[in-house]
Amino acid sequence: MADIDNKDQAEMDPADMEDVEEVEEEETVENSKSKARQLTEQLMQNPQILAALQEGLDGLNGSPSGYIESLPKVVKRRINALKNLQVKCAHIEAKFYEEVHELERKYAALYQPLFDKRSDIVKAVYEPTDEECEWKADEEEELTVSKQDEMKEKAKLDEEKKDEEKEDPKGIPEFWLTVFKNVDLLSDMLQEHDEPILKHLQDIKVKFSDPGQPMSFGLEFHFEPNDFFTNTVLTKTYKMRSEPDESDPFSFDGPEIISCTGSTIEWTKGKNVTLKTIKKKQKHKGRGTVRTITKTVPNDSFFNFFTPPEVPENGELDEDSEAVLAADFEIGHFIRERIVPRAVLYFTGEAIEDDDDDYDEEGEEADDEEGEEEADEENDPDYDPKKDTASPAECKPQ
Repeated sequence: MADIDNKDQAEMDPADMEDVEEVEEEETVENSKSKARQLTEQLMQNPQILAALQEGLDGLNGSPSGYIESLPKVVKRRINALKNLQVKCAHIEAKFYEEVHELERKYAALYQPLFDKRSDIVKAVYEPTDEECEWKADEEEELTVSKQDEMKEKAKLDEEKKDEEKEDPKGIPEFWLTVFKNVDLLSDMLQEHDEPILKHLQDIKVKFSDPGQPMSFGLEFHFEPNDFFTNTVLTKTYKMRSEPDESDPFSFDGPEIISCTGSTIEWTKGKNVTLKTIKKKQKHKGRGTVRTITKTVPNDSFFNFFTPPEVPENGELDEDSEAVLAADFEIGHFIRERIVPRAVLYFTGEAIEDDDDDYDEEGEEADDEEGEEEADEENDPDYDPKKDTASPAECKPQ
């Protein structure tokens, strides 16, 4: 039998021999990898090794290596020169953002006629022409000409029938309310008692500071006459700063909102949704008699957006105020950058789908990580959920 095997091997083609050698090499590599994985698993189960690895990682994460301190004085002197150059870079960057603000102001004037026409259509001041209402469907949704004509005729008949049954709605009803309800950041602020008021919201405009004035932007909320307040426009102004802090110039990362103010709402009597009346019973300590008192307390409402905490001159705020302002700045920036320029897409939901596409993969990964963290927390006898919330100081506005 051995002779036959040797004979077969001797008669084997040289190319086949190379294939055998390659397979043997691959098996050897695979065995090496398998042994390496086993060794790694054994090492990672050793608490002492894990502790040493963690200590090493901690040293890499934001901790000085000691190298800078070990350098000669003449080298440190040159490093200081580099830092001075970096400060000058920060000041140039600040000028860059000032010019960006000027460009935003310039192009805002070009956008505004389009936004005004959008507002006129929403308010039923202007009825768009048939040509303006034509919208080219996506290629996969395109139909044959005959089918399109058939559908147009059917749609026309349906519209005529509806016109006979009820009055045609004016403009685009509840346009801005729908936008707010479609965006999580804004819908979280809305209360049921806010919705009847926001049905009267007709437009939101962004106003930039005039040339030569300190950097700022304002949001104007335009309302039609209503039973809730006498204001026709509610404003929110954000003051900004685009210059490095002398005490910490390296922290500069573009313009920052430093304060904001809102207009005073002239509420109709009994219509102020930012306040509510509650009744409390009080018992007299001596006589034991009970009386009912009426008290006015703050109420959750979107319209609290127009009464942000005031920033004192020293800039110091308590933690609750810091958290409120941080959220306020985020909302104001989002309305300016996303909502006003792309309102119709948030109304239809298309912008929301785009936002979701941007974050789907990261969101799934985050969900997995959260699941792992929750499992670890449940198994940790020392876990305290009260300590697992970010402090308002961590959300301090820049």
